[in-house]
Amino acid sequence: MTRIIEITISPTGQTRLETKGFTGSSCRKASKFLEQALGERLSEQLTAEYHQAAAGQHSAQEEA
Repeated sequence: MTRIIEITISPTGQTRLETKGFTGSSCRKASKFLEQALGERLSEQLTAEYHQAAAGQHSAQEEA
């Protein structure tokens, strides 16, 4: 699966960072350097892929 980090810059200079093709918290690891370079995060919206992988990780940990 292809992994993409998309950055959108509005005419006012506001940036939006969106990751695609990542599961769980791997998106945060991959985009950390960009978030640091772009400045303070104003909001965060987690995708269904993030939550599905997180739920699977919890189930595996509970079984161990």
